[in-house]
Amino acid sequence: MRYQITGKQIDIGEALQTHVKDELGAVMEKYSQRPTDANVVFSRDAHNHVCEATVHLSSGLTAQAKGTATEIYAAFDACCEKMDKQLRRYKRRLKDHHRDRPMPVEFAGAPSYILASDGAEEDEPESLQPIIIAEMEMRIPSLSAGEAVMQMELTHANVLVFRNERHGGLNVVYRRDDGNIGWIDPE
Repeated sequence: MRYQITGKQIDIGEALQTHVKDELGAVMEKYSQRPTDANVVFSRDAHNHVCEATVHLSSGLTAQAKGTATEIYAAFDACCEKMDKQLRRYKRRLKDHHRDRPMPVEFAGAPSYILASDGAEEDEPESLQPIIIAEMEMRIPSLSAGEAVMQMELTHANVLVFRNERHGGLNVVYRRDDGNIGWIDPE
């Protein structure tokens, strides 16, 4: 497994890096037998330490967890515990999808834009063109609807755009206000 362990305005010592590799490696060994990538970021929030971990599984799914504590090791341990709980909850589905999928999930690139509003309440704007304030590249995975819902829940996202494996069209799954999952499948 490849690790990227960084700190935002915090020095990350060798002992902490070794601890992260050992503990996160043990958690990943339980649930994923294939190599994966892990990105762990430590930061400070007032008097607390914050640890955010993102693990890219070989199946194409991504798991995220965040832990906060007054000590940096305790923040990582809380984050690692949340990651373990998430992966334990989805272990059966993760294992089943690994057997059904001979190749890793394919990703397609797509641009993503953040549009700015001017904040003024006018009856008619001068230009109907919104101002683009940020542009980035997003990856759109090719998944089944069940895998898309699992990916959305693992990353705690409210919406996920994916390419449906069955017919190759773009689909959307989203969390509804009533707590259920909605699925948009235009054909």
